[in-house]
Amino acid sequence: MKQIIYFTIGLFLLNACNSDSKGKIVKKDKDQKSTEIDADKTVIDKLKLDDGLVVYWFEKGNGAKLNDGDLVEIDYKVKLKDGTVVDGNHLLKRKTLPFLLGFNLQTKGWDIALKQLQVGDYVKVLIPSKLARGDKGIEGLIPPNADNFLFIKIVSIIKPDRSIDGTNVWLLEENKDNKLKFNDKNRIQFHAMASTPSTSTFVNTFRTNQPFSFKLSDHGLVPGLTKALINAKKFDRMYIVVPSKEAYGKAGYLDIVKPDEPVFYNVLVMDVTKN
Repeated sequence: MKQIIYFTIGLFLLNACNSDSKGKIVKKDKDQKSTEIDADKTVIDKLKLDDGLVVYWFEKGNGAKLNDGDLVEIDYKVKLKDGTVVDGNHLLKRKTLPFLLGFNLQTKGWDIALKQLQVGDYVKVLIPSKLARGDKGIEGLIPPNADNFLFIKIVSIIKPDRSIDGTNVWLLEENKDNKLKFNDKNRIQFHAMASTPSTSTFVNTFRTNQPFSFKLSDHGLVPGLTKALINAKKFDRMYIVVPSKEAYGKAGYLDIVKPDEPVFYNVLVMDVTKN
């Protein structure tokens, strides 16, 4: 089968936390009824934004409004105008998947749309091509200049597992059989993807297959990321959001990270070894 849209293959394939292998303690999907997420429903409300994006509500929730930095549990499908399904958690046989709002993890239309929603909302979003894949499309999957139709239900906001000096850490998967933890006596090797609110995926070691390797005395990691990785174990899978003061601060980083921007890291720990 052709590649699933970049959102799925880049973010979720390595974070599909439903392993049942021996020794793995993972976060399971919540017990919920199966939803035909793209079923025809009666539209009860509509919002059209100046950029051409349109939100159609099928159901309105009464939960918290979504904000940048929220990790939300979603049930979704993406279709083209002719009805072709090009993305969705069902393609990974998952009831839901996590999505971090505000860090360019999908096309611009996603972050714009989700900031209009709250927990419990079930909507269809018309994402015009200029806020989707534009004139490039995705070869063999999404034609150039194709509008996207996002069907999405906001299931919940996932709270961080821990917070260290403002850095939020979500432990998406943990192998409790692994006892060796990253600390001042051990070295860590990990893959990472990094994004900011203004720059999508400026680091991707999954693509280059060159994981980072560090010990605490080394220089190069931003302080917040270093703190988040302390006590991590082999095969831990984490989402990490580092505030500006624990990342690149007022100086920013070249033309990649703007001044005072937070940084998101999608991390898979490959190994922890003794120095």
